[in-house]
Amino acid sequence: MSATINYEVRLLAVSFLTGVGLLVVYDCLRVFRLLCPHSDIAVGIEDMLYWIYSALMTFSLLYRENDGDIRAYAVVSAFVGMALYQWLVSRNFLKYLKKLLKYLRMKTGKHKTERQKKRNEKKSGKQREKLKKRETSRHRKQTSIKEAGD
Repeated sequence: MSATINYEVRLLAVSFLTGVGLLVVYDCLRVFRLLCPHSDIAVGIEDMLYWIYSALMTFSLLYRENDGDIRAYAVVSAFVGMALYQWLVSRNFLKYLKKLLKYLRMKTGKHKTERQKKRNEKKSGKQREKLKKRETSRHRKQTSIKEAGD
């Protein structure tokens, strides 16, 4: 094979592996989020930092391997690497990890995370308010019926 063909095949393979690597890093971020739940703002900041990292890695790939020239097949290869990793590895990995975490929480007695507890507290507060409104409206109806009957 000629040196040019070897170079192009190498660029294709490195692009593919870069796509896989980017999603491996994102899966690590997902695992961190499962283990340590935090606010939506923190998740947004993490995502923004991830995409900055992702852009820098892709730029460095193209700069190092291809002297900064953007080749469509290199970008497509990175996307194919990401898609295949997502389809073949990531889905199953995260599904089994969630099951494992759920099992471990049940065994340790920590069924609910702090975030879930806060949500339930808010729900119970809202439910209390609804019950109070219902009771007062029922009481009003009963008193109005009694007054109408007198």
